[in-house]
Amino acid sequence: MSRVVVLVVVVLSVLGLSGVGAEDPYLFFTWNVTYGTIAPLGVPQKGILVNGQFPGPNINSTTNNNIVINVFNNLDEPFLFSWNGIQQRKNSWQDGVPGTNCPIPPGKNFTYHFQVKDQIGSFYYFPSLAMHKAVGGFGGLRINSRLLIPVPFDPPADDYTVLVGDWYAKDHKALAKTLDMGRSIGLPSGVLINGKSGKDDKPLFVMEAGKVYRYRICNTGVKASINFRIQGHTMELVEMDGSHTMQNMYDSLDIHVGQCFSVLVTADRAPKDYYLVASTRFLRKELTATAVVRYAGSNTPPSAVLPKGPTGWGWSLNQWRSFRWNLTASAARPNPQGSYHYGSINITRTIKLSSSRVVDGGKVRFTLNGLSHVDADTPLKHGEYFGVGDKFFKYNLIGDVPPAGKAPLTPAPNVITIEFRTYVEIILENPERNLQSYHLDGYSFFPVGMGPGKWTPASRKGYNLLDAVSRHTIQVYPRSWSAIMLTFDNAGMWNLRSELWERRYQGQQLYISVQSPARSLRDEYSLPDTVLLCGAVASLPKPPPYT
Repeated sequence: MSRVVVLVVVVLSVLGLSGVGAEDPYLFFTWNVTYGTIAPLGVPQKGILVNGQFPGPNINSTTNNNIVINVFNNLDEPFLFSWNGIQQRKNSWQDGVPGTNCPIPPGKNFTYHFQVKDQIGSFYYFPSLAMHKAVGGFGGLRINSRLLIPVPFDPPADDYTVLVGDWYAKDHKALAKTLDMGRSIGLPSGVLINGKSGKDDKPLFVMEAGKVYRYRICNTGVKASINFRIQGHTMELVEMDGSHTMQNMYDSLDIHVGQCFSVLVTADRAPKDYYLVASTRFLRKELTATAVVRYAGSNTPPSAVLPKGPTGWGWSLNQWRSFRWNLTASAARPNPQGSYHYGSINITRTIKLSSSRVVDGGKVRFTLNGLSHVDADTPLKHGEYFGVGDKFFKYNLIGDVPPAGKAPLTPAPNVITIEFRTYVEIILENPERNLQSYHLDGYSFFPVGMGPGKWTPASRKGYNLLDAVSRHTIQVYPRSWSAIMLTFDNAGMWNLRSELWERRYQGQQLYISVQSPARSLRDEYSLPDTVLLCGAVASLPKPPPYT
């Protein structure tokens, strides 16, 4: 046996993931998570750094790569990373949220090991505990197509990651304290582009005249939708949330919290400097950040006149309706995306989820179908696997439709079950005046419809059952609904959450338990030997592994 093969076998054995294909390449990283003083809005504050960087380092991977990241937590509090949009096929053990993983204690380390199986596109990672995400710890994560798989556009001259989002000039512990008191954290202080607000910053990117560049734009914020535009240039949309799209041209794009878009930009304007512009949407006050993109050799500053963004959510809804899946393009595999005819599959179950804001004892909580989620001391997935989950949570405390009238506030772990490999329709209703954004771990889904008011079965007549873009995060406009469809074929425990972080923190989330009746490695990996254990399972013997 060669030394290379021995090394791969040893790595797989140590990480407890013998089901991962040894033929796929490995990427190894060591990350040190620390506090550091940053001043993105000009005011010094404590941020979270990864290897001394804010934002954190980019992960540049290729379909089916195995990613191994040894994370050292040098904070004074527990910490976890999660991987926005990475499906973790058969492997919710690595999802990095409180329902699947024990936190990394201060001064300790944990090694994540996951495969970006059958995925391409633009994603990001972020800290999933408390209000850590509001002060850093996030970074870009791209998955390139394998060389064998054709991409529906020519290779760009360069590939740029753009992380945009709102920003609070406050310590994360102060934000959490405000929420623990049952109050809102209010409006953001500003907007950032790659950790900067645009004041006297050096050019962020350089383009050569006549060449085409790819920009991967992700909204890593905690509250506000962002409209993104490039002064004097149009953008050709080519990918969103891991799916190739029809290549329409846009002057600006609304990117909601948790979403990632890829665009191609042609450097076909006068050779000078231009502004990238990111501004908030749907807030009482518009906040804006800029960054400079420079044509090579330019010494001409950008025009001070910024392109204006859109107003109203009707414009945004119409833009969403223009997005279409590229049915002839291959994604991670050499078969067209459109070969999966999602619109012809029979729906086996419809779940309607409605959010609400509840004031209880003077404190604000948020709910889904009347239940306000609270994290247990033991990860839900661990309790389920060890057979002791009934000691600290109950399944299906909510029904498939919202309760009639006002229900009393119920704080508890919110866990629903969905039968393995069933095709389910989920209706997300937003009866409130602000826009919302939802993300589902472990999956991509088809957002088949949106509309004002309440959803009814008649709403299905307007569904797009042909070329809705498969993605992982979807917006719900004020006093409106959004409908998604998907097959629950990825066994595990998966978080469905509000991407508006104060809502998530105060209960607007749930977990979906998808269990394979076979308890087989064909459907799900066994508990890895390296996974941290805590709470009710810390001292229990491990169950026998799947076979």
